[in-house]
Amino acid sequence: MIILVFSIVTIVYLIVIGRLIAGFEKVEKFHLEDIKETTSFSIIIPFRNEAENLPVLLESLSQLDYPKLMFEVLFVDDESTDTSVMVIEHFKKTHAFEYSILKNNRKSHSPKKDAINTAIVQAKHPWIITTDADCKLPKYWLSSFDGFIQKNKSVLIAGPVTYFNKSSFFHKFQTLDFLSLIGTTIGSFGMKKPFMCNGANLAYKKSLFKILNGFENHDHLASGDDVFLLQQAGEKYPNEVHFLKSEHALVKTQPTANFKALKNQRIRWASKTGHYGSAFGKGLALLVFATNMVMVTGIFLSIFGLIPLVTFIKLFFLKSAIDFLFLYKMTRFTSQEHLLKSFVFSTLIYPFYCSAMAIFSLRKQYVWKDRAFKN
Repeated sequence: MIILVFSIVTIVYLIVIGRLIAGFEKVEKFHLEDIKETTSFSIIIPFRNEAENLPVLLESLSQLDYPKLMFEVLFVDDESTDTSVMVIEHFKKTHAFEYSILKNNRKSHSPKKDAINTAIVQAKHPWIITTDADCKLPKYWLSSFDGFIQKNKSVLIAGPVTYFNKSSFFHKFQTLDFLSLIGTTIGSFGMKKPFMCNGANLAYKKSLFKILNGFENHDHLASGDDVFLLQQAGEKYPNEVHFLKSEHALVKTQPTANFKALKNQRIRWASKTGHYGSAFGKGLALLVFATNMVMVTGIFLSIFGLIPLVTFIKLFFLKSAIDFLFLYKMTRFTSQEHLLKSFVFSTLIYPFYCSAMAIFSLRKQYVWKDRAFKN
């Protein structure tokens, strides 16, 4: 009976991940063309104590290859206690760079949603595009979104994100895990079941934000400024939410520095799942957890002779094979194929990691930007 249950869970996992891979392939790669720009953007960047990371972001903003009159940059200071504001102001003195720094107008349980609300009130352009203060933007970031908008009828466009390349195994492991989430994002768009995106690279019409009443329906949750807006947009405009699959739109961000920060980050992300309006999103999260629990319990059951070791190895191999194929496609897309050298060790510890994170997230308590939250 145990072997049957384990086999069914693994087979369902193979089928669903196989469908996500097929969905990833269905999302056509967007090729940037040399055309006249027509879209104007308001770039919104909330920040809190990011003095260390802001120089990289500021430099990439100054290098954007896009007409300066067709975009604005709105920084929103969320009660920073370090020199973040000074870093931004100093950059202006040494670069031809225009921006505004706004003070976050706190009204809800979510500092980031309040920050975006604060900026949108001031935004003068029809398209909003958000990113984070610890990111690096590609040179043709805005050009890619503009080109896509000109060719597609869109109200919301999600873009790709990856981590900076780091040398340690801890950072490589995080990147592979993160790429699996981005791959799931792209695959779900290809399946016409989008439920996930990343606010570090997200564009939407300002008019859409107003139509959906912004974050009003979920401002009691500390996170989710990106995914809940996507899910609402997908329900109202199912054919007008898209993924921009282009290396020219690939934003890079920082992995967490230590396990404690990683745990808090993953709890923050997982805490949103129970509030998803997407049945597919909830079901996928449950399936991933169940499959990894099968792998963890299977190890101990096979050690104690309760299930045949050969059977467990076969199930583990099948799961690892589909995971490798999925990550292979993502690392090729992001030009990070070197990460696959860490796959074998990563796949051995991932079931324990995934199961532990799922259990930690049941508390729904985490620390983010030096603040304690509970969803």
